Amino acid sequence: MKVPTKRFGRTEVQMPVLTCGGMRFQQGWEDLHAEKIDREIQDNVEAIIHHALESGINHIETARGYGPSEMQLGWVLPKIDRSRILVQTKIGVKESATEFLEDFETSMKYLQLEYVDFLAIHGINLPEHIETCLKKGGCMDAIRQLQKEGRVRFCGFSTHAGPDVVVPTCETGEFDYVNLHWYYIYNQLHWPMVEAAAAQDMGVFIISPNDKGGMLYNPTKKMAALCDPLTPMQWNDLYCLARPEVHTLSIGAATPSDFDEHVDVVSRHWNDRVALAGKIEKRISKSLENDLGADWVRHWYAGLPHYTETPGNINVKEIVRLWTFYKGLDLIELAKLRYNLLGKAEHWFPGQKATDVDDRDWSCLAGSPFADRIPTILSEAHDLFHANEEAKRLSES
Repeated sequence: MKVPTKRFGRTEVQMPVLTCGGMRFQQGWEDLHAEKIDREIQDNVEAIIHHALESGINHIETARGYGPSEMQLGWVLPKIDRSRILVQTKIGVKESATEFLEDFETSMKYLQLEYVDFLAIHGINLPEHIETCLKKGGCMDAIRQLQKEGRVRFCGFSTHAGPDVVVPTCETGEFDYVNLHWYYIYNQLHWPMVEAAAAQDMGVFIISPNDKGGMLYNPTKKMAALCDPLTPMQWNDLYCLARPEVHTLSIGAATPSDFDEHVDVVSRHWNDRVALAGKIEKRISKSLENDLGADWVRHWYAGLPHYTETPGNINVKEIVRLWTFYKGLDLIELAKLRYNLLGKAEHWFPGQKATDVDDRDWSCLAGSPFADRIPTILSEAHDLFHANEEAKRLSES
């Protein structure tokens, strides 16, 4: 079975609707000398790439910050007909074009390629990041130089931010595509970002649909029942790809077989994806409304302040989101993991936990139709989700 493709926005590239994400197969999260790479781990990387290609997944993405991922790919990709593969790497925000170019040269040395199809500025998560990138002598000047040299085809950006950062970044018109978080449990908050990208005819690449989309590789019994006859991961695939604005989903494979469940569903149900995904979506939404009330499900996020506008920078919007989908879909493990990153992940997951709620002035909630309920929910969320052990981002594991 081969996965379908979609036009990747104004790049005009026919993009497979599933992408081989390169942040789970590599050996650790630090750069390593070549002699330190375990042969069995490298054999697994090669098997993953070849299985992806056999399934029609020819878009392979990695980043300068993914430990030895680029190096390990560089031992595989040059052996493959270059016209068969689409390669993306990502480089973090740098203060100058010179610094950005230095990192790019490191990436290319490891990848052993003459060019990359897609180069993203990694982690435009704050307003000052885009200012830094677009200033004279900044990252974008470096990318334009590389494009003139034929070493980069298309430029994009990756982000963990919300609409306040992503929408204006898309509106600059500088980028051909964006890697962002959007799926069912982020629908109400992040859909404006997808719309902003579509308005610029940008390619839309969905990050971490299976992990941050609900830890769907280990689904709750409730999610599994609601998504039947599909698995939750399969439903989420169709839910995202049913939208014409969304083009590809990252599958962070740790073994070759990690692709199979996704390949199966997009191959078998591509033509009826809208109807099938919509039917299950209605079932899930109805269940949420039965448990939480239709008014809450449809409007819980309305009027909630940005974390920079709350007492103690408490990330009210994110905490209420986690509480909502814990209560409605039993997503307790996701809620605990994400909640305990607050205060530890810097701009990748900003804001603080809901501590000392009763002692704070909550006048910032005046715009919420549930202003009287939110402080109690914040306290409950803290009691439910807070853990004493250190939570870590995947890249810190």
